Amino acid sequence: MLHPSYTDLMKVVNSEVEEGEEPVVSSRYSIVMATSKRARQIIAGDEVLVNDKDKKPLSVAVDELNQGKIKILSDEEE
Repeated sequence: MLHPSYTDLMKVVNSEVEEGEEPVVSSRYSIVMATSKRARQIIAGDEVLVNDKDKKPLSVAVDELNQGKIKILSDEEE
């Protein structure tokens, strides 16, 4: 089982969305795409934002998202 779960990650990402607004993330696909993009950035040499430098890049990306160090932007924010 993946820890944190997709549901937990979606709650973190959507935590700043006000009631009545559309959530930033509504599917697991968005979580997968965001974390894989961040993992590629880490592999390319971007600075790691959490103290998990010994983990694999994808695990680091998931931890960064879970701790709120990175954000998934909606289409309007990009």
